[in-house]
Amino acid sequence: MTYVVTEACIKCKYQDCVEVCPVDCFYEGENMLVIHPDECIDCGVCEPECPAEAILPDTESDAEAWLELNREYSEKWPNQTRKREAPADADEWKEVPNKFKEHFSTNPGQGDG
Repeated sequence: MTYVVTEACIKCKYQDCVEVCPVDCFYEGENMLVIHPDECIDCGVCEPECPAEAILPDTESDAEAWLELNREYSEKWPNQTRKREAPADADEWKEVPNKFKEHFSTNPGQGDG
């Protein structure tokens, strides 16, 4: 089992999860984070920290489709090991539907690793 970041993270990117991750397995895109599934140790400390409830274990039915996206972009985007401020409008995006189709960006974020 591993944890994955889902659509709810898009345009929110709170990063509370990054702060608690003991193995630094988060990678940053322009408008969302992903987890490298081979680096995740399945500890689960990130899941309850996410204000957008965007992190799920890959055993959840909704998470299966996100596993490959997390794998693909964790190998392309820079490592994020320190929490930064969420976007100013993150709370406004928290409940927006269809964010992947309409707002997902393949561009990398800043990272810090």
